[in-house]
Amino acid sequence: MIKSDDAARTGRELRSRYTPADLSVFTQEEANRFIPGGRGDPRTEPVLAWELVYRLEPELYDRLVTAERLHPGIIDWLPPAADRIVEVGAGTGRLTMELIKRAPEVVAVEPAMPLRAVLQHKLDDASGGDRVRVVHGFFDDLPLPDDYADLVVACSAFTPDPAHGGNAGLAEMERVCVPGGCVAIIWPNNLDWLAANGYRYVRFSGPMSVEFDSHEEAVELSQVFYPRAADEIRRRGLRRVPFDIIGINPPRDLAFKALAR
Repeated sequence: MIKSDDAARTGRELRSRYTPADLSVFTQEEANRFIPGGRGDPRTEPVLAWELVYRLEPELYDRLVTAERLHPGIIDWLPPAADRIVEVGAGTGRLTMELIKRAPEVVAVEPAMPLRAVLQHKLDDASGGDRVRVVHGFFDDLPLPDDYADLVVACSAFTPDPAHGGNAGLAEMERVCVPGGCVAIIWPNNLDWLAANGYRYVRFSGPMSVEFDSHEEAVELSQVFYPRAADEIRRRGLRRVPFDIIGINPPRDLAFKALAR
């Protein structure tokens, strides 16, 4: 059975999917971070629209990130073994499920409760899922001690915006990383800012596509998340959609910093 709110949103793109009334879903802590003045409009502030999809339609978001697969070079680049790994902004586990294989202990930090629930459900059904501890936390306030993990990583979540990382978030990630360990930002934006903070850049080559389960799903999700490409995806009958058609940078790169011993 489709909920009335879900039915009303069917086919609507992200920027018109929610209204200011939907901001009531935020906890007080979230509201203080994302709407510090107490007012905002997801129809004109894309960051708010993304925060709302995480909390109101986490399964929809999970379908998107499941299709937006990381370049295999990124997975191969990550350290093959570590004592502990911390992932910040873990979402529904796009990267987490790969990290299970690389450490006996993984801490997945995620602020949005609905995303944590989806991730925990996946881990309950996954081999090695008991190695992962899912916790609430924000980039700038990680609930972990100093020098905790060999690898501290964020995937498609970190930005220069203080509400989604910023300088305080970089400092926190580096605080919980052991001397000699590595902090990595996968699928980064604002490379100049990261470079100014001592991060090096790696990019992997080769064609990349978003791999939906069906053409119907490609059309449905493109209407929400890639509206400018939706007509072309429909016309071509695509299930595997090249990132060139979507017009965004593929998840093929990362920035990293090896901390001094």
